[in-house]
Amino acid sequence: MSLSDDERSDLRDQMVEAFEGADYPINSPMDLVPALPSGPSTKFESGDFSMTAMELNTKLGSGDFPYDSVDAFVDDVLDQLEDQDLI
Repeated sequence: MSLSDDERSDLRDQMVEAFEGADYPINSPMDLVPALPSGPSTKFESGDFSMTAMELNTKLGSGDFPYDSVDAFVDDVLDQLEDQDLI
């Protein structure tokens, strides 16, 4: 799958908005749950891409915790999704 630049930017904006309320630095995915508007079922959608926060956690594995900022976390998530050809 390949998102256009606008779709990737839209997806990034959705993730930043959803995850920015977490108390950074974050040390695990569980640190993000309280910040999510709909908890683990918070959905991110852009173009042909649609995935809940819980699905993201399952697909992406352990990540590179800790993350010091929402931007560092979201950029890593998007890079991992791209590496797995999910976006």
